[in-house]
Amino acid sequence: MTAPEHPGPVLLFDGECGLCQRVVRLLLRLDRGARLRFAPLQGPAAQAFLRTHGLPAADFDSLVFVPDWARRDSAEFKLRTAGAIAALQVCGGAGRVLAGGLAVFPTAWRDAGYRL
Repeated sequence: MTAPEHPGPVLLFDGECGLCQRVVRLLLRLDRGARLRFAPLQGPAAQAFLRTHGLPAADFDSLVFVPDWARRDSAEFKLRTAGAIAALQVCGGAGRVLAGGLAVFPTAWRDAGYRL
């Protein structure tokens, strides 16, 4: 995974979660333009982001999509399935199609499925 020291979108993920790692591998395959970067929630950059925004720093059951890491002090981010959908949209192509398919379901339903 790449350290998020660049402007542009970053997906923070649970580095110890098998499902999260599979999602990251899928996103890497879909992101042919290499626009998206990744960082584990357990790492120092993600931990600083979580603390800055009042998010639980020990609760790693989420994905956090940060649309522009250069503006990470802004409160603009998406959690769980909304974050996954935003990451898929950044990938474009098939990722955008998958994002559209997921977005038709209400957030509460998507997030309940994610927690399972």
